[in-house]
Amino acid sequence: MVTLEDVARHAGVSLATASRVLNGSTRRVGATLHERVERAAAELGYATNLPAQTLARGASNVIGLVVHDLTDPYFAAIADGAMSAADRHGLVVMVGTTRRDPEREIGYVSALRAQRVRAIVLAGSRLADPAATRRLGDELARYRDAGGRIACIGQDLLGANTVAPANREGAAALARALAGLGHTRFAILAGPPELITAADRAEGFAAALDGLGLPAPLIVPGGFDRDSGYSAAAEIVGTDVSCLFAVNDVMAVGALAALRDQGVNVPLDLSVAGFDDIATLRDLNPALTTVRLPLTRMGEQALELALGDSATAEVENVAGEVILRASTREI
Repeated sequence: MVTLEDVARHAGVSLATASRVLNGSTRRVGATLHERVERAAAELGYATNLPAQTLARGASNVIGLVVHDLTDPYFAAIADGAMSAADRHGLVVMVGTTRRDPEREIGYVSALRAQRVRAIVLAGSRLADPAATRRLGDELARYRDAGGRIACIGQDLLGANTVAPANREGAAALARALAGLGHTRFAILAGPPELITAADRAEGFAAALDGLGLPAPLIVPGGFDRDSGYSAAAEIVGTDVSCLFAVNDVMAVGALAALRDQGVNVPLDLSVAGFDDIATLRDLNPALTTVRLPLTRMGEQALELALGDSATAEVENVAGEVILRASTREI
């Protein structure tokens, strides 16, 4: 691997001079030396080190990305998109995870504001907690007043640039598609009721069934992760339900595992659907019916909004696409 020291030696300059040229220091280098260093770097195939540039330039080269759970493939895909967009702008992304704790989220924003990062991207559902939303909004306002830029992925509740997935509409479209397969008796693994994304998806699905004149679904609350999906699926076995909708894919994956362990054949005995179309579904058998969101693109969109210069907050609505796969069948 070619090092900065190699470039400095090849150009006949000091290490400090090479670093100023290649790592983006604000200290100026004469045109002749600047050209000599760049030529040496090109001849040796030296790759610029973005973290080193960050140290040289300061926090103005940093984007703060705050997500609920980086182990969740939903947020991993969003983070990948945001980082790809940041790379194109020569920026570095600093990631923090809240574990869906609103106080941790507020704490992250406060810390990023103190570091004067260039922009903050918040990814994840808001909670049905007006007091927490207000405190977060106040913290973001202090950051914005100091010149910071903000973008959110989720509900448009913070007065900031927002990438807003159509959760309610996507779930309704899925309900209609599953009803079109002949299903009339549904259950919903609804997730935590205080999580607005989970509530919107469950309510959108149930409202669509009501609009079709179908019975109200069996609602099973729980967490928003694989293990809660596994536990909740046990409550469906032995009922007259023919189709199970989990409000996110990781819960659906847990439900499929539980049904397999209990000898329930999917989809012959019970159809299963999720929401998000996370990348790990590629290896799932049977392939999961779901609502596809362009997660990586959503991360890119949010980063671009955060870097934009619009004087007013913009909202980019993102539609979901129903994807019917082998986990659901016509009856």
